[in-house]
Amino acid sequence: MKKQDIAALFGLAALWGASFLFIRIASPAIGPLLTIQGRVTIAAIALLIYMLIIRHKTQFGQRWKQYFIIGALNAAIPFTLIATASLHLNSSMLAIINSMTPLFTALVVWGWTKEKLSSKKWAGIFLGITGVIILVGWSPLPFTPKVLIAVIFSMLSTVSYGFAAVYAKKNFHGTPALSVAFGQQMGASLLLIPFTMFNLPDSKTVFTPMVILSVVGVAILCTAIGYLLYFYLITSVGPTITSSVTFMIPLFGIIWGGLFLKEQITIGMIVGLFVILSSIFLISDLQTERLRKTATSKE
Repeated sequence: MKKQDIAALFGLAALWGASFLFIRIASPAIGPLLTIQGRVTIAAIALLIYMLIIRHKTQFGQRWKQYFIIGALNAAIPFTLIATASLHLNSSMLAIINSMTPLFTALVVWGWTKEKLSSKKWAGIFLGITGVIILVGWSPLPFTPKVLIAVIFSMLSTVSYGFAAVYAKKNFHGTPALSVAFGQQMGASLLLIPFTMFNLPDSKTVFTPMVILSVVGVAILCTAIGYLLYFYLITSVGPTITSSVTFMIPLFGIIWGGLFLKEQITIGMIVGLFVILSSIFLISDLQTERLRKTATSKE
């Protein structure tokens, strides 16, 4: 990898890890729906401006139905679930649980496409769930019904990402990635408007500069610029290396939470993270091996 590719990979991990920090600041202040409405709307506008500058077609008119679906699965639903979970979980735990996306993607692939899961993949999935149990059970947060529901919401967001990955593979083959990025943010923005309008914060809500900067930050930095870095890496170093960002996101999530929110880093958090990342490595390694064997058999 070139130096700029390494920098882009770490930059992407840092930005996506920071998304949990920004959401943790904004969501309790102005509510999950308004936080995510701001995120996807501002990101869509930023991406649209960029596409107009480089004269890139959005293809929204031709594929609006698909963009609404991917916008729901890959943005509106998971973002809102994470923002709701952030009312009771700290940003570090949100980032760690979110790293389980590859595990639940494997389960979605198994259920949707009937692809057989090996015993090692099942072991990786159960290992990841064990990591969450350790993370939550060995946590300074009180184990209340609200915390349990927040953990479930956070895990359900990764399930939604899994469905989004399978749907995108089936319906966006050959579609420019930048068009999909804009389309899903715009689709999510339009889908969320009616829900947000009926769940606006009351008149006593104070939009502090920190809250406003958090919404703009998660939209511009973590979403718009994050996707541009992601697509750059896909083109430059390929999907396999780019997927390694999954291992670094929770590490940056913990770092940002500790630095800016003074969140406590516990032994349970470290052990849970290690177990979850081990399970992700197991599944990622198996998927890479399967792709290698497939490529070899076609030679």
